[in-house]
Amino acid sequence: MRGSTLADYLGQLTASADAAHSRAAFLIENFAGAAADMRRAINEGALGAAFAHSTQNNNADGDDQKALDVHADNAFINAAQNARVAHYASEEQAHPLTIDPLSPISVAVDPLDGSSNIDTNISIGSIFSILPTKGDATQTFQQPGSEQIAAGFFIYGPQVALALTLGDGTAIFVYSERRNAFILAYERARIDADAKEFAINMSNYRHWDESMRTYVDDCLSGQTGPREKDFNMRWIASLVAEAYRIFIRGGVFIYPRDNRKGYNQGRLRLIYEANPIALLVEQAGGRAIDGENRILDIHPTALHQRVPLIFGSAGEVRKIARYHADPSRLAIRHPLFSNRGLFRA
Repeated sequence: MRGSTLADYLGQLTASADAAHSRAAFLIENFAGAAADMRRAINEGALGAAFAHSTQNNNADGDDQKALDVHADNAFINAAQNARVAHYASEEQAHPLTIDPLSPISVAVDPLDGSSNIDTNISIGSIFSILPTKGDATQTFQQPGSEQIAAGFFIYGPQVALALTLGDGTAIFVYSERRNAFILAYERARIDADAKEFAINMSNYRHWDESMRTYVDDCLSGQTGPREKDFNMRWIASLVAEAYRIFIRGGVFIYPRDNRKGYNQGRLRLIYEANPIALLVEQAGGRAIDGENRILDIHPTALHQRVPLIFGSAGEVRKIARYHADPSRLAIRHPLFSNRGLFRA
């Protein structure tokens, strides 16, 4: 019910749940405490120790690691230890940590999504994926995203919010200073099936394949183009910020593979970025694909595996998939466009 606290919501949802879902609810409450700690650190901005610049180290993917990345990872490790998860995987850790191998759940986390925006006061966040424990860490984290027990993300922006699913719809909570708790604001978020807004980094246009360039060309053509409607374009370079906007007002997010070194398999991480976002999106009526395939059907082969990611309004994601699969099967265009777009030489 709107206005309920996160604790009340989880209690009602897991009142008769199995051990895995009950433990997942306990973990989510602990993560909410970690997010509150992150909110305080972020609010200090450049005045706080957690906002120091690069640690001179790299994370598991080779990206520069900032002090706030480490602070976030430590906060979520502590929460995972308190909830006694079996295995904890993180973007900041080369290998999973084993905490309690007998626990029915494990968790994969991007402790600080959008950390390249730390100094610019743009919304950043924390993403998590809760999985059933299946033997050792390797077996556990090589399950497809469809096996997730729960997923969510915290966004630290003008509002601190939590988007959450335990497999029965996507709920959005907003942190209340007055009540010192996350409060249910949207009981069942729904993503509009149609979109008039897309998010993509246009500076990479020259690196995309023809299907992706054609799709964007057609959108930019507006009402006089083959799509026969105007689109707005956005790019925040923060996955949680893009996702939150889509939950609130629709649209699609597109981070395709391209021909640059290190980008031919996509750039976002499958296990702790794409999978949790995909589950949240599908539970809100949207779709998430890698261009052709459903994200949640992909079987991971490595902890830090990368993947292209396209998600949002179901109708628009289907159209993007058609551009990738067989452009010639799209609706017949006005003759004006016979020498461009999908039919250009």
